[in-house]
Amino acid sequence: MITTVIVIMLLLLAFSGLCIAYWQLLLCRREARILNSHRVAAHSAIQKSRMDLLEVRNRARLLEDSVSGGASAVEKLHKAISNTTFGLIDLFSKDEEFRQTARKARATHDQTSQQIYRTVRTTNKALHILADTLIIGKAEKRLASRKRGKAPGSDDNQ
Repeated sequence: MITTVIVIMLLLLAFSGLCIAYWQLLLCRREARILNSHRVAAHSAIQKSRMDLLEVRNRARLLEDSVSGGASAVEKLHKAISNTTFGLIDLFSKDEEFRQTARKARATHDQTSQQIYRTVRTTNKALHILADTLIIGKAEKRLASRKRGKAPGSDDNQ
C-alpha cells in the first residue's frame, strides 16, 4: 500500500515536472517570437534608411543628368539656329568684306557658345559633387550616428 502511494506520488511529481517543462517551452517560444519580431522591425528600419539614402542619391543623379541633357539639347538647337542664320548671311550677302566679317563673327560666336555650354556642364558637375558632399554625406553621417548612438536592447518607441 505504501509503495503504491509512493509510486502514485512519483508519477504525479513526474507529470507536474512535464507540465512545468511544457509551460516553460511555451513561454520561451513566445519570447522567441517577440524577439524575432523586434529583430525584423529593426532590420526594416535599417533597410528603409538605406533605401531613403539611395533615393536621394538617385534623385541627385537624375537631376544632374537632366541638366546636362537639357544643356546639350539647347546647345544643338542654338547651333542649328546659328548655322542657319550665318549660312543665309553667307549665301545671300553680295559684299565679300561683309561675308568675311560674318565668318569671323560666326567663329567667335561658335567658340563663345561652346565655352558657355562647357561651363554649364562643369558647373552642373561641381554642384552635383557639392550636393553629394553636403546632403548625402550628412545623411550618411546621421545614419551612422544613429547606429552607434543606439544602445543594445533599447527601444525606439520610448
